[in-house]
Amino acid sequence: QVHLVESGGGLVQTGGSLRLSCTTSGFTLGRRYIGWFRQTPGKEREGVACIRIDDEAVIYGDSVKDRFTISSDNGKNTVYLQMNSLTPEDTAVYHCGVETPGYLAPCGGYGPYDYWGQGTQVTVGS
Repeated sequence: QVHLVESGGGLVQTGGSLRLSCTTSGFTLGRRYIGWFRQTPGKEREGVACIRIDDEAVIYGDSVKDRFTISSDNGKNTVYLQMNSLTPEDTAVYHCGVETPGYLAPCGGYGPYDYWGQGTQVTVGS
């Protein structure tokens, strides 16, 4: 059975940091990207950061470059998102997802997804 379980969200003040974790089980990534996507009511889903485990290729959304870092611990089947210099614009539900390969714009937030987590809320106070 496939599981993607996110954790690490919470409330933080502007300029603060959080680290999200996505622990996976029940599948093999292969050459698919796994990453973080965020959603806010009234806004389109946004690709935040993605990593392809077999060659460690990474992609970052323009709004988080130089602030967020995605990494993986293959022994723990976990993907992390270190988020620094947070602003209120980063407030969203952050989902961990595995993209279906072969579509345009990987990590663009457009999908489709083979697997999708329940999400963890990140709230940044001003």
